[in-house]
Amino acid sequence: MMNTTHIVKIAKENKLQESQVRAVANLLEEGSTIPFIARYRKETTGSLDEMSVTTIRDRLAQLSELDSRRESILKTIEQQGKLSKELQEKILAAETLSVLEDIYLPYKPKRKTRASIAREKGLEPLALLIFEQKGRHPAQEAQPFVNAEKGIDSVDDALAGARDIIAEIINEDSRARAALRQLFAYQGEFKSSVISGKEDSGLKYTQYYDWQEPVTKAPSHRILAMRRGEKEEILRLSILPPEDKAYQILEKLFIKGNREDSHQVGLAVTDCYKRLLSRSMETETRQATKEKADLEAIRVFAENLRQLLLTPPLGPKRVMGIDPGFRTGCKLVCLDRQGKLLHHDVIYPHFSENGAQEAGEKVKKLCAQFEIEAIAVGNGTAGRETEVFIKGLQLPKEIQLILVNESGASIYSASEVAREEFPEYDLTVRGSVSIGRRLMDPLSELVKIDPKSIGVGQYQHDVDQTALKHSLDDTVISCVNNIGVDLNRASVQLLTYVSGLGPQLAKNIVAYRDENGPFTNRTKLKKVPRLGAKAFEQSAGFLRIKEGDNPLDGSAVHPESYHIVKAMAKDLKCNVADLMKNPALREKINPAKYVSDTIGLPTLQDILAELAKPGLDPREKFIEFSFAKGIEKIEDLKEGMKIPGIVTNITAFGVFVDIGVHQDGLVHISEMADHFVKDPATIVKIHQKVMVTVKKVDPERKRISLSLKKTANSPN
Repeated sequence: MMNTTHIVKIAKENKLQESQVRAVANLLEEGSTIPFIARYRKETTGSLDEMSVTTIRDRLAQLSELDSRRESILKTIEQQGKLSKELQEKILAAETLSVLEDIYLPYKPKRKTRASIAREKGLEPLALLIFEQKGRHPAQEAQPFVNAEKGIDSVDDALAGARDIIAEIINEDSRARAALRQLFAYQGEFKSSVISGKEDSGLKYTQYYDWQEPVTKAPSHRILAMRRGEKEEILRLSILPPEDKAYQILEKLFIKGNREDSHQVGLAVTDCYKRLLSRSMETETRQATKEKADLEAIRVFAENLRQLLLTPPLGPKRVMGIDPGFRTGCKLVCLDRQGKLLHHDVIYPHFSENGAQEAGEKVKKLCAQFEIEAIAVGNGTAGRETEVFIKGLQLPKEIQLILVNESGASIYSASEVAREEFPEYDLTVRGSVSIGRRLMDPLSELVKIDPKSIGVGQYQHDVDQTALKHSLDDTVISCVNNIGVDLNRASVQLLTYVSGLGPQLAKNIVAYRDENGPFTNRTKLKKVPRLGAKAFEQSAGFLRIKEGDNPLDGSAVHPESYHIVKAMAKDLKCNVADLMKNPALREKINPAKYVSDTIGLPTLQDILAELAKPGLDPREKFIEFSFAKGIEKIEDLKEGMKIPGIVTNITAFGVFVDIGVHQDGLVHISEMADHFVKDPATIVKIHQKVMVTVKKVDPERKRISLSLKKTANSPN
């Protein structure tokens, strides 16, 4: 059920019209996907993009979760018989989970505490008397409460119990918690130090052995690094504000004078802060900073993944895929233009001279036999050496030789997906197939691998795994639907990410295709078992049929809009195919003529753009790349060298670049450009070809420092 308050709130937060938010909420409630809403419901949403739609979806979920917690709290307090009208209004007005929990804290069922023990002994009246601070003498007031049977042996015991109760009252005060929460957030500091005796075992955390940094300035990667060091029991970590400022806040709220009863309250304030509030607020601040760090790390990971998934494909070519190795040889496969395995073998070019000669002859023979157009060599162990070997064979110039990032190929080869695809072959064959196919179409192959295994993240194992999976799934779905999927060639894994489908319908589509042959039009999708009207509506526009019955089936024009294109063609006295081929005909179209109650100019403009370039792959064109000749291992590097490389990972502190020596180099953010750079992603993209300068080489620690600055030192 839609909540109007949520709609108003989200619209205000994101500077949107309430009608836009309501439209998105309605569509989501009806089962529409984000890609479908952003692409095919622009009139309804006011042309909101995927990012805006995602923001609305996530915020609706957050507010719904807050409401569920609110209802639970109201029910609990009502069952206690303590729900006043004023308290109910406060709970209903709470806009954040932390404020809500602060209100609930005094009513929350507790385990045994020092205060609860003191209450059991009957000391609450004394505590409240002292807390009033009306000038009474605490020792005199405490005397009647001395009772050996209850374990109160002296006045001091009575006063100590009373202070425990006062400390708990202060701890549960929503004003105190709100003020200290602000103090921790804006004046808190991270402090980390090395645990004694762990200096040698935690060298990668050396930077944090004696580290201090304001909460407001600590970047995501440093927060996650310190937390990991703490988890590995290398570092001791705390987050605290200046203690005197915390006491100033509490004293101003709770101490009303300087008499003896106020002195007792002062002692309770000190105890409360040290024993309760500072720990509670530190835990909250840890959680808040962790959530913020997670969001940033997940954002970086998702953006890196997007760029990797959208890596330009070589396209349908006859490919030889090689998974390099020294002692165990190089596993080799030959694939047809659809990625079908035709042949597999093993060569030993790095074992001996005879082995190299035999390997060379075999490669030449297979290239001729299977009319190979490109060779994909994995960039792992022996990758550069295998590349040099292949180059030395003097194969026909038409055969392209490309080093392929093989991150995750081994994960795929051992997966259930790979076993289903190649049940009769072992891991080595599957891995080589993955490398070859990854060159032809990176997206189609990478969707078979858990995104966390692809190697483009930052602290991906330290962040909230549910939030990470949610974000990465959104990213894969966005990329797959942005590019579109060939209905007659796509794997189950690729179809799974198509809007409105999912794993079961993807399997049903492939099973139907295997049994009945290729789809000749989109309408036949409706014959797939369990693929109903809603799934067809959501998926059809993202599925492509090349050379089918209807030329529009190869485009991103949705079947629900085919009648508009037919009307345009009829008005121009031509057929749809002519309209798609002839720019002169399309120029005669006045889109305003076809506006209706359901179809507006945004959709019509999308249709015309699609007619001009039906089913065009939005990915950039594939560009060949070669590493520097003679630079194959870290020992070949010299400071000052300018060499080509490929960006493999982007982080908040810089980017990693593969320069062909089996160890990526780091371009620190300070070396990204001649001007100040706040975000490395504004300078480069994943898989971008760059020219870097070698700044420093440390072979022992396998560390390479690089620079992208134009003013970086050149070799003499």
